[in-house]
Amino acid sequence: MSAVQTSNARVSLLVALGLVLTSRVASAQQMDPNMQMSMPTPAKKSAPEPTRAKKPVASKHEPHAVPMDASTMGGMDMGAMPDMTPMDHSTMDHSSTDRTSTDNASMEHGVDGTTVLRTPIPVLTDADRAAAKPPAHDHPVHDNGVQSYTLFDRLETSNGGNAVQWNGRAWIGSDMNRLWLRTEGSRIDGRTEPSDLEVLAGHSVSPWWDVVAGIRHDFRPGPVQDFAAIGVQGVAPYKIALDATAYVGQGGQAAVRIDVEYETLLTNRLILQPQLELNAYGQDDPGRGIGSGLSTLDAGLRLRYEITRRFAPYVGVVHERAFGATARLRHDQGDDSRDTRIVAGVRWWF
Repeated sequence: MSAVQTSNARVSLLVALGLVLTSRVASAQQMDPNMQMSMPTPAKKSAPEPTRAKKPVASKHEPHAVPMDASTMGGMDMGAMPDMTPMDHSTMDHSSTDRTSTDNASMEHGVDGTTVLRTPIPVLTDADRAAAKPPAHDHPVHDNGVQSYTLFDRLETSNGGNAVQWNGRAWIGSDMNRLWLRTEGSRIDGRTEPSDLEVLAGHSVSPWWDVVAGIRHDFRPGPVQDFAAIGVQGVAPYKIALDATAYVGQGGQAAVRIDVEYETLLTNRLILQPQLELNAYGQDDPGRGIGSGLSTLDAGLRLRYEITRRFAPYVGVVHERAFGATARLRHDQGDDSRDTRIVAGVRWWF
């Protein structure tokens, strides 16, 4: 036997012995699973040892090694063993590799590079597409519906019940177009004082303002009289309610009325309401006790308590004053140009 064959036989014998020892240790561990191997703590070394190359770890997909019988190793021809040269993966064809088994849609990468599972987007179905379509018959727009509203802002009495005053309004229509009714007046000692009724068509020009136009009919004082009316009404900044209307009547008479109100909430139900009304005319009308220029000013301060939002009793004080030619006409008729009175009434809407 040559020296090379002798060396190969020795190597084969050593490999076989190592495999036999490994098989026996594994069998012993299988017989006693509670057995633990204690490794001695290595002593500290003064100098670091050179780095040893790590042994390759067998893949879990490789078949288990079968123990070899050392008695059969003697006649083994080592030259007949397969070539163990490492494979060059750069030359392999990966085009046919199936990568669909990995669901990348269910994974996302965090900031630190870790993989975080997330719920995948479900597949779009016909039911989802049908739910996204608008209904065949759309719901009616709210501003096209017909609504109505009636408010008696002031329904009060004074002078021990001998005088009754009112101021109210009502509308019917949509948010954009409405038919308005406005009225105010008074009765003192059973006699109707200046009173009127307005019928106006209103159109919304902004979220807070309407333009109105129509007619005004005066019942008293004097003979009845009609006016053409045009104006604006709405809510000014700081929640100030404002009505400003201009009138042109029979015989060339012109008039302007401005009504301003403001509400201060002392509590959620206790509300203080200041109010101011100005009237001016273009011509003297002695038969109705009206003079040209600024005619009358009516200022009031009312405190109401809302038992419900619809019904609220109140008390207040009102001061009325006449100016210029109107004051002179009242003096000639024996009336005072100023009047201050305590009022009590209700504010009611439905």
